[in-house]
Amino acid sequence: MNGQNRKNVKPGIKVLVVKKEDQRTGKLTEGIVKDILTNLPTHPHGIKVRLESGIVGRIQEIIS
Repeated sequence: MNGQNRKNVKPGIKVLVVKKEDQRTGKLTEGIVKDILTNLPTHPHGIKVRLESGIVGRIQEIIS
């Protein structure tokens, strides 16, 4: 499942995000969603979230 729809994103789910500094390389970081930072219902580059580790990135894939 992709992370472009806000309705699919809830705190506590496991996701793969791309951090701003990794957008060129496409390196993904795995983590658990703590906060949802995007207010729009959808976003073409992925919903922006803060992970429990403090990392901020856009969701590329929802794992669970």
